[in-house]
Amino acid sequence: MYELIICEKPNAAQKIAEALADGKAIKENSEGVAYFKVTHGKKDIVVAAAVGHLYGLAQKEGRKWSFPVFDIEWKPAHEMNKKSAFSKKYLNVIKKLSKDAKEFTIACDYDQEGSVIGKNIITIACKQKDANRMKFSTLTKPDLLEAYETKSHHLDWGQAEAGDARHRLDWINGINYSRALTSSIKAAGSFKIMSTGRVQGPALKIIVDREKEIRSFKPEPFWQIEMQSLAKKETLIAWHKTDKFFDKEKALDAFNKTKDQKSATILDVQKKQFRQAAPEPFDLTSLQIEAYRCHRISPKETLQIAQELYTSGYISYPRTSSQQLSDKIGFHKIISDLARQQTYAELAKKLLSKDKFMPNNGKKTDPAHPAIYPTGVAPGELNEREHRLYDLITKRFFATFGDPALRETMTIDIDCNHEPFVSKGTRTVEKGWHIFYEPYVKLEEEELPPVSKNEQITIKKIKMHDKETQPPKRYTPASIIKELEKRNLGTKSTRAAIVDTLFDRGYVSGKAVEATNLGIKTVETLEKFAPKILDEEMTRFFEEQMDE
Repeated sequence: MYELIICEKPNAAQKIAEALADGKAIKENSEGVAYFKVTHGKKDIVVAAAVGHLYGLAQKEGRKWSFPVFDIEWKPAHEMNKKSAFSKKYLNVIKKLSKDAKEFTIACDYDQEGSVIGKNIITIACKQKDANRMKFSTLTKPDLLEAYETKSHHLDWGQAEAGDARHRLDWINGINYSRALTSSIKAAGSFKIMSTGRVQGPALKIIVDREKEIRSFKPEPFWQIEMQSLAKKETLIAWHKTDKFFDKEKALDAFNKTKDQKSATILDVQKKQFRQAAPEPFDLTSLQIEAYRCHRISPKETLQIAQELYTSGYISYPRTSSQQLSDKIGFHKIISDLARQQTYAELAKKLLSKDKFMPNNGKKTDPAHPAIYPTGVAPGELNEREHRLYDLITKRFFATFGDPALRETMTIDIDCNHEPFVSKGTRTVEKGWHIFYEPYVKLEEEELPPVSKNEQITIKKIKMHDKETQPPKRYTPASIIKELEKRNLGTKSTRAAIVDTLFDRGYVSGKAVEATNLGIKTVETLEKFAPKILDEEMTRFFEEQMDE
């Protein structure tokens, strides 16, 4: 008789077995599926793995394309989808191992999805009413040992029920809406698999609304006047203080007064210094946005790579909405471990030389996990994109402990024949945290010539620019995720997949996310006949209820 520990992925099972084994973990095999036997103290433990969800929701009976359908149940994933056929052997092995187990422990990821995966395996496959629960944020030996020693004697039923409710709501809304949409197109004499859902609908509406704004946008002409001059033998660019002239007559008047002038007078020079705080630690959304900005890695791929880095033990759990790091994670030890990696040795030693260090924590929290951080475990072979993401996470971690940067803004007011011009430039005086976050610091550095009040400067050229107002920008794959988060639509783990579905269905296209005609017509039809499907309030209400 033994304790059976069930993990979410094979990689995690191996890490947990190695962490708990007093000696060496013994690897066994059944149906080509690995599991591990270990001795921990006086206990015999078997560690087995799932491959994500081994169960999915399906309707109990009735015609497949009928709707509405509300009578649903959890069924083995391999019975429902050919793509999940490989999961059958993992389920068989867990069922077999459960027969001789006297104690059960779930060690799936500590979030709603992990809790649903664990609940289904325990209640359906193992036929148990409850189990122990391990909770951890990194797959490092100290964290796993602590998670085992402090495991709770019950499943996290709150998380499990919230996750179960989410799956049922998504299935009932998604399947019924999608079947109704597909049937309506079929009734109109065409055929196309259509889909929408309680988050997909509002997400598509956001993109379509932006597209309609862009299409209906009427550009408005405006004019700007630029002065190119020499001050202290350096080029100084200034712009008319009005900035945008929407009245051409007024623009021409100012231009004609200044175009033939040979010099101008410095009226005032102001310098203002300000402290720029270190960045906040990464939660999943801010990591996805930054990875897209710095490396053009899509939000979906960022999550996939981060998950790999986590299961390899190199970073903490990525599906977090926290921007806070607690000193419980052991800042000094992590930074000391990073100092042993050649790439980060110099930066780590700089931090270690400080008297004390505390991260610049953000406001967002997550009851289950801290913000994303490197564990200090040196990575093995990483491909280029994995290395880029690991580097971004590590340098962001360092930067959160950095001193504020000191920046200085210089404003020069200029008079040219009684027309006011202004030149502005900002430079970094003390780098502070920038040192730790290079090359990811993207700031305009513009140092202006050291001019003084009443000084005369030489005008080289005055130009009048004809311009037009621009329509609002289309969303990028990263900015639409940020927008969904701002509106509390979907979860940190699902937003990237929802946007992906919009592409797969042909509702949107392009790197600058553009609504297609199909996407626009779908939203227009739903707005007319079933507006609730697109209602953000309903979805937000669901999210708040599930959080509770």
